[in-house]
Amino acid sequence: MKLEHYLADRLVPIAGGTEMMRHFSDEQKWISSDYRMSIPGHKNNLKEIRREVNVSPFQLLRIPVTADFYDFVMGERAGFHNDGFPIVNVSWYDTINFCNALSDAAGLQPCYVTAAAGQVHCDFEKEGFRLPSEAEWQHACHAGGGGYQYGKPDDIAWHQGNSNGSIQKVGEKAPNQWGVYDMLGNVWEWCWDLYDEKRYGPYRTFRGGSWAEPARSCGATCRRRSFPSFKIDDLGFRIARSGDTL
Repeated sequence: MKLEHYLADRLVPIAGGTEMMRHFSDEQKWISSDYRMSIPGHKNNLKEIRREVNVSPFQLLRIPVTADFYDFVMGERAGFHNDGFPIVNVSWYDTINFCNALSDAAGLQPCYVTAAAGQVHCDFEKEGFRLPSEAEWQHACHAGGGGYQYGKPDDIAWHQGNSNGSIQKVGEKAPNQWGVYDMLGNVWEWCWDLYDEKRYGPYRTFRGGSWAEPARSCGATCRRRSFPSFKIDDLGFRIARSGDTL
């Protein structure tokens, strides 16, 4: 299978729109560069913060990145045939490297540049591949609606109650109204954004729930966070690209 054919078949144009983003800030917790000095938070100190975000048209992979595709792009396999299982145990840094490698392989300008201090910068004007922002991810998940879930959990998502305790192949549950699969359940998906830099330092965000989570945790507005070097067996990602021209 050729790379350009694979991408053309699986990239979905996502119309622009507006998303109401919501998160809860812990008024007690703060982060020190020395973790031993950090103050733990308390649930009763959570403050709800809302902001409206305009989302420009973009493209999104209709399925999470699979292990076979990931290995092909990163040079660990000579060819790929879409083995169907999402890649997991990848850090946020790993996803950045993948996006740049895929952009290079496709002859596109990479979006990410790593500064001398190790900070990663994204140029959303570049034509290459990148992680979706949180607002883009949520907008694509909602698919023109505003519900927490775009269908009955058992119909649209692999979760703790139906996954038999393990990861499942992509695309086996019903897609949302825009033809995007597995936005909820199966694997959490890394996004570009910092979770809350003031309170959590370099923590990055992931979305969507997983096969190991209760069905109620697989929702469009459910957010989780961790260090960008974090890896686990129910966390993967999908890729995006700016603009609506495939």
